[in-house]
Amino acid sequence: MLMNSGKSAAQLIYGPNGFRVMRPGQHVICAVSGEAIPLDELRYWSVTRQEAYASAELATKRLLGEV
Repeated sequence: MLMNSGKSAAQLIYGPNGFRVMRPGQHVICAVSGEAIPLDELRYWSVTRQEAYASAELATKRLLGEV
């Protein structure tokens, strides 16, 4: 479920130790749940897939191919 507060999503490039902001915004969207993740709360992403995840559980499921 997409939780959109009307603010724009950021566009990021995910690296192994952090991310680079390509387009400023308030949040990114979880690739699994569709949940908006505030940038200051973003902790989980895939460098290979260039995707963000709302939690460690969702990231693990995605990387194991369970979702």
